[in-house]
Amino acid sequence: MGTEDDFGLWERELECGAPDAGGGGRAMVLVAALTAAGCTALITMGQVPLGAAGLVLSSVILLLWRAGL
Repeated sequence: MGTEDDFGLWERELECGAPDAGGGGRAMVLVAALTAAGCTALITMGQVPLGAAGLVLSSVILLLWRAGL
């Protein structure tokens, strides 16, 4: 059994390749809040179809963004 343990190599790979989870969620919440406010304003001003379409479209975009597509 002349094999060596590669545990040190595995640790280095895990430490260097760790993704930084940070401001992506905050940006998504900010975009969602601003979009919802704009669409709500459109609905309030009487442009119900346009506001509803904006909410649906932005929801699909945010869902795809969250999924990473």
